[in-house]
Amino acid sequence: MRAARPGGRSRIEGTPVSAGTILDDSVITAKVKAALVADKDSRGAETSVETRKGEVILSGFVDSQVQADREVHVAKTVEGVQSVDNKLMVKNGTSTAGGVLDDSVITVKVKSALLGDSQTKGYEIAVATNKGVVQLSGFVDSADDQARATAVARSVEGVQNVVNDTSIKK
Repeated sequence: MRAARPGGRSRIEGTPVSAGTILDDSVITAKVKAALVADKDSRGAETSVETRKGEVILSGFVDSQVQADREVHVAKTVEGVQSVDNKLMVKNGTSTAGGVLDDSVITVKVKSALLGDSQTKGYEIAVATNKGVVQLSGFVDSADDQARATAVARSVEGVQNVVNDTSIKK
């Protein structure tokens, strides 16, 4: 969640977002996440959900296109959702316990690198990793911020590739 600044502006430079909108987006995010977790045909606990002005981004890795389609459908049924941007990626093959642990370590390292970088504002970027492939999602201010986030993620040891699925704020 982005904290509102005095005067009703968010931390998003130049983009007026009221405290009410931020709260509404947080509620939508929570409702979508709950709906995904409750749905027996999706694995929503592993899906990242970001919301801005009612636009929901679903990201992360899923086992099949059917699962991705189901999660998009579930998200669209949640009250307040204006649109759903599907950034879910289908995993290739199976993962070992060691591979999952390695991916978790890479995810933490990338998130830490983004948080430590003054330009990327890592707190607005979600990170998921599968077999060394890092997916970035969420909302950024500009194409320069997208490029910087990709560069920061690529600089982390163990990263095989970076898929930048961030969206530029409207």
